[in-house]
Amino acid sequence: MHDPLTGLALIVILGTGAQWVAWAIRLPSILLLLLFGFIAGPGSMLLGLAAPIVDPDRLFGSLLLPMVSLFVALILFEGGLSLDLRELRGAGHVVRNLVTTGALATWTLAATTAHWIIGIDAALAVLLGAILVVTGPTVIQPLLRHIRPSGRVSPVLKWEGIVIDPIGALLAVVVFEMVAGSAMEHVGKHLAAVVVTTLFLSSGIGVLAAALLVLVLRRYWVPDYLQAAVTFMLVAGSYATADALQPESGLMAVTVMGITLANQRRVDIHAIIEFKEQLRTLLLSSLFVLLGARLRLADLQRIGPGILLFVAVLILVVRPASVWLASVGCNLQRAERLFLMWMAPRGIVAAAVASVFALALEEKGYAQARLLVPITFAVIVGTVLVYGLTAGKIARRLGLSDANPQGVMIVGAGRLCRAVAKTLSDLGLRAVLVDTNRDHVRAARLTGLEAYHGSILASQLLDEIDLARIGRLLALTSSDEVNALAVRRFTRVFGRAEVYQIAPELGLGGRRQIEEHMCGRCLFAQDAGFFRLEAMITNGALLKATKLTDMFDFAAFTALYGVDTIPLFVLAETGVLRVVSAEQRLDPRPGQTLVALVPSRQPRDEAGGSPAVNTGSKEA
Repeated sequence: MHDPLTGLALIVILGTGAQWVAWAIRLPSILLLLLFGFIAGPGSMLLGLAAPIVDPDRLFGSLLLPMVSLFVALILFEGGLSLDLRELRGAGHVVRNLVTTGALATWTLAATTAHWIIGIDAALAVLLGAILVVTGPTVIQPLLRHIRPSGRVSPVLKWEGIVIDPIGALLAVVVFEMVAGSAMEHVGKHLAAVVVTTLFLSSGIGVLAAALLVLVLRRYWVPDYLQAAVTFMLVAGSYATADALQPESGLMAVTVMGITLANQRRVDIHAIIEFKEQLRTLLLSSLFVLLGARLRLADLQRIGPGILLFVAVLILVVRPASVWLASVGCNLQRAERLFLMWMAPRGIVAAAVASVFALALEEKGYAQARLLVPITFAVIVGTVLVYGLTAGKIARRLGLSDANPQGVMIVGAGRLCRAVAKTLSDLGLRAVLVDTNRDHVRAARLTGLEAYHGSILASQLLDEIDLARIGRLLALTSSDEVNALAVRRFTRVFGRAEVYQIAPELGLGGRRQIEEHMCGRCLFAQDAGFFRLEAMITNGALLKATKLTDMFDFAAFTALYGVDTIPLFVLAETGVLRVVSAEQRLDPRPGQTLVALVPSRQPRDEAGGSPAVNTGSKEA
């Protein structure tokens, strides 16, 4: 593909399309991104085309690697924004050990394995081991978003993936300088000097950039619409400055900048975070399409049994050994330790570093240097495939994740919220209540419900609540504003399709006081507002869970309990919960369980004294 505009458009189309298809078929997006990129690159030649559909080297030329480096810097900065220091309270020792002791073990074992199995000389093996120390947020974060493991696993992997990238890149640069200069005996002394210099230099640049951004935002020197652009400017400037002063230290600078911003409390950075999350998705999509398209058939032909065995040893021996060594003395549960042993995919940083070093070493006469690229790409593709296809199943087998969580987080703990939570809990679903009213929380706990006191908008809420088995949000407070804010915040957690709020009340003139686009999906019905449902419960209405049958279907249920009955949920026999919303037509079938709010008056057969129908219903 020789037209630059068409090539750029194809990268965006393939990247976004792969993300979309992966979401639809519930596969980790990384797998499809690599596949789409490979098809557009070397795969197109296998199909008989004279040239690749997308050729990154020809499309971008000498700008390819600098562009990839800047993209990775932005991804690491966005990752740093997600790192809350409070997450380290229960996982700090593990993270520290993984990026120090664990990284050293990975380096040593990977280098030794590469030397003995693949047969490359010791100097290149040491360099390859340093390159493969990284795991990388470009792969970890999409997989975590797909798997959503519970407990300390997610923060540990998130911190390790983001922090290890700059450390691994810096380590690889130092080893490369030693290999290229034939001074391997001084690697320890040189490494210590560079690490100390980089830590002070890059960390200082990152902290100063974050402080400058906070000052600019606090003094209102930047309009709202320029906040994201100014942030991008400072990230790019910090990365380039640090990298110019010390090669590969820019990644550390932007990571520190992100962490510093995330943990300050002087200015609100939610608008910046939202923009960076959208940008990260686009960058990740483009990067992995480029990675897949950049593969060459000649590189693939060099991948033999020795390289495949090396990849298998990395997965089955090196990672488990490094995690075991790093977790000695840490209070990790057995399931958490096992899952950490089964999660170390490599990403774009390893590919970029290997490509640069292989070219430089080939120019210096290292004949085996051409093996660095196929080995690294084999590790990337192999680890992404293995972990992407199995990590979710392993997490579920270990009890750390649900494939399709059906539980609910309920905003509010009043009578209506407690009745909903009790009914769903009795049906075997997890229901978590959050309310600022201590009396409501106390009443919920007295009935055996899981309830938390605090604001749904508090920054520490997600640190306190384990979201295992929770897949959606129901905002059921009397405040339409609180409901709307809760929906906006948790859209990033559960997705727009799984955040609901009770119908906003009508104001003067019959118009809703909150715009529809600011609200979540409307719960139950447009006329089923908070005060109507609360009044029904006050007047004796009950929540009934009724198993529908061929003899007693939905039509019979409606005839029995009247048209004033409000359906709330439908639970399928498979355990999948469907929330009734205003925009969807209700059609529960026999075999499903219908949860509905039934008015206080007796059904006709009961009122008339005739025998009641045995529906198997339960009351809450």
